[in-house]
Amino acid sequence: MNKKIGLILALVLVAFLVMGTASAGLFDFLGGNDSGNATTNDENTFIVGFDAEFPPYGFKDDSGNYTGFDLDLAKEVCERNNWTFVPQPIDWDAKDAEIDSGSIDCIWNGFTIDGRENDYTWSDPYFDNKQVFIVKTDSGINTIDDLKGKTVETQKDSSALAALQGDNKTIADTFGTLTEVADYNTAFMDLESGACDAIAMDIGVGEYDIKNKDNPDDYQVLDQFITTEKYGIGFKKGNDDLKNQVQDTLNEMFKDGTVAKIAEKYGISQDALIQP
Repeated sequence: MNKKIGLILALVLVAFLVMGTASAGLFDFLGGNDSGNATTNDENTFIVGFDAEFPPYGFKDDSGNYTGFDLDLAKEVCERNNWTFVPQPIDWDAKDAEIDSGSIDCIWNGFTIDGRENDYTWSDPYFDNKQVFIVKTDSGINTIDDLKGKTVETQKDSSALAALQGDNKTIADTFGTLTEVADYNTAFMDLESGACDAIAMDIGVGEYDIKNKDNPDDYQVLDQFITTEKYGIGFKKGNDDLKNQVQDTLNEMFKDGTVAKIAEKYGISQDALIQP
């Protein structure tokens, strides 16, 4: 081969290699390759899928950090097992795809077992989530019977609404009205102003909201509840080894008082905890 032609071909080859490397770098810079940002799921990393807008179980605090009762429990489990804790906010409607793909290790966020018993490998239930009524302390309402003819509000698509429209419809039929509102902040404002007489909601969310009011003594939770459901940690079906390790650690945390301490931090009643 002519030496000059060989040199030219060599230079062309080097140029292509340089261009390829530069193009790949540019592609990565523009976001074409996000593999560097992907969370690595290995045996030392525990990725918890959760709804970031469900206080007190999982939410973003005023500093922009993810926190909550369930996330604090998961973080403690990780510390005791020398795992790296990764809280991963997810689209709740996509939770099954997330766990089936392995992008998260579990769903731990006020996750109801009832009705899903065969869909996941479950931890033991650790939380008794009652649907309750919250009223003003000075309202004179002390029992469910006292709500006869009263105005009751609850959030759209909530467990409380489903209960009052389902098996507990006989209770709702005694109300003056059962009104659906966009969120519980609106319901509490209506209760404060007198626009409604009671709120039907999850006990955990209700107690957390009351705890964070400027005037928490102005509200009370009725002793009688509408219905109840159990919360658990959902793992991919068949992932018994990970479930057992997390369960054993959570049992230790119950026994040494850690779970109760974390519950107190978020204003959660000790009566709602289910001891193993």
